[in-house]
Amino acid sequence: MKTSTRDIMLKAWKTGTVIPAFNIPYLPMMAPIVQALEQTKAFGLIQVARLEWEKFGAQSLESIRKEYEKVKNESYTRLHLDHVPVIDEDDQRVDFESIIAEAIALGYESVMVDGSRLELDENIAATSRVAKMAHEAGIPVEAELGAVLGHEAGPLPPYEELFATGRGFTDPAQARRFVEETGLDWLSVAIGNIHGAISHAAKSQKKLQARLNIEHLNRLRDATDVPLVLHGGSGIRKEFLIQAFKQGISKINIATTIRQAYESLCKDSLQKAQEKVYNVAVGLITEELEVAGSAAVLLPQ
Repeated sequence: MKTSTRDIMLKAWKTGTVIPAFNIPYLPMMAPIVQALEQTKAFGLIQVARLEWEKFGAQSLESIRKEYEKVKNESYTRLHLDHVPVIDEDDQRVDFESIIAEAIALGYESVMVDGSRLELDENIAATSRVAKMAHEAGIPVEAELGAVLGHEAGPLPPYEELFATGRGFTDPAQARRFVEETGLDWLSVAIGNIHGAISHAAKSQKKLQARLNIEHLNRLRDATDVPLVLHGGSGIRKEFLIQAFKQGISKINIATTIRQAYESLCKDSLQKAQEKVYNVAVGLITEELEVAGSAAVLLPQ
């Protein structure tokens, strides 16, 4: 019987092992990511967020699902639905429940609802509805509390100002209530991490190097007692990542680094673009995240 994503994540949490989750904004990126996981014997999630079929080339939930069926290796991969916002980066309301219901019907093995732009009570209500839907289908749900900035229109405030003031950081007391009242399985937190820009003007720029407030992470870990997730994982200094994995971060989202690798070559040569994605992913798995061989830890052999 196939090990569930929920059980794999709980094993990662208990062993201090992180699961890299690779976003697929363009379908040809998926095969080299799966190959990189196979070659390094690491376990990872293949995932897509709503903005990746709205603003990039992922096409649709169904297209990602069909591509995954072609290249999946369940000794090393599962399929996850990343950010489905209640209010998106353009401040528009989204029919999030229909999107998540479609993903569940298509066989996605875990889902995420993002109500982080809502007031706390409304975020709790939206997340609770999705948790009920997901759990009835037998799959786990991820949600977000706090503001992982970077996808909004317009420039970010200076990063050092954001970090020093803790603007948008997840509040531990709110996080405790959020987990208790929603029944979520994993919580995406803000502790200094930021998303890579997606605007046409900024999407190719080098992502600034973020830091993590490990003391704040420890408070969140103690308050929530569930696996925690780090969005905006590209570009964070390694010493902070390694500490975070020991303190409750069980999943890290990787998007900007692999997307920019693909975009830098795809117009000239699809093969070279795929090779670059593969090489970048192998480097991330082996050197940055140090999770080569993690499948043996997380899945029954």
